[in-house]
Amino acid sequence: MNRRLSAMPRGSLLMLVLFIGVLVSAIAVAYSAHWNRQLLNELYGELSVRDKAQAEWGRLILEQSTWTAHSRIEALASEQLKMHIPAAADVRLVAP
Repeated sequence: MNRRLSAMPRGSLLMLVLFIGVLVSAIAVAYSAHWNRQLLNELYGELSVRDKAQAEWGRLILEQSTWTAHSRIEALASEQLKMHIPAAADVRLVAP
């Protein structure tokens, strides 16, 4: 057995270690690329959710401004509640 070890070239152990290092490095590169793709897909999914939420927010703001428009409130007050703007003679100022 000693003859076998002595028959191996001197740098073969170094070559074996370097080969294993390159193999591990290649596997690590493949894993990191896969992980990067997964994170990128997750990011795009979250950006899509954000964009949908922003669009919904815009629609809600528009709806709120429609419901609270002064002309709409005035029309509802005069139609449903039979309210009207008083004449100048009907307005009385009260001192505090």
